[in-house]
Amino acid sequence: MQLHKLIKLTCLTLVIASCSEQQARKPVSHSSGSFMKESIQRNKKLVAKEEDAIAKIIKKDTTNAYIASEKGYWYTYEEKSTETTTPIRGDIAYFDYEITDLYGNIIYTKEELKPQTYYVDKQNIMTGLRHGIKLMHKGDKIKFVFTSHMAYGYHGDDDKIGTNQPIICIVTLNDIKKDNSVKTQNP
Repeated sequence: MQLHKLIKLTCLTLVIASCSEQQARKPVSHSSGSFMKESIQRNKKLVAKEEDAIAKIIKKDTTNAYIASEKGYWYTYEEKSTETTTPIRGDIAYFDYEITDLYGNIIYTKEELKPQTYYVDKQNIMTGLRHGIKLMHKGDKIKFVFTSHMAYGYHGDDDKIGTNQPIICIVTLNDIKKDNSVKTQNP
């Protein structure tokens, strides 16, 4: 009986001693060194490849004049309005759009995407659309050409838009309204 208790006590002591000597493992970090350098190089190559493909598409489209935006996308007017007001932060933009790949193959029709209501700069939408809508006037129809990082990026949309896929969005801005639900204070 004594031997049995001694064995239990020895095992318990070993377990406690081994647990107390363990140190927490530090997380593996890839934020410096070669991993980051390689990641940057991969992204630069990806962007260059996408921009080259877009440049070829634009060059072939001799019927439209494309404008290169400061934000890193291209656009051309399919219908240009005479309106002068553009949406600003807090406005509500009502628009329709469809999405195609770079070669004009439809990914989503405007019927699938349904009319959109966007609270400018207060909702999370695709980066390219967030910037593009703010340069539109009521009645404009614009074809936007977005690199993947301005569209759905590395992740895609979990449905029809794949990883690192540049896209074209044809957007019609139907209306711009002030958001009257926000109460302003009188001075």
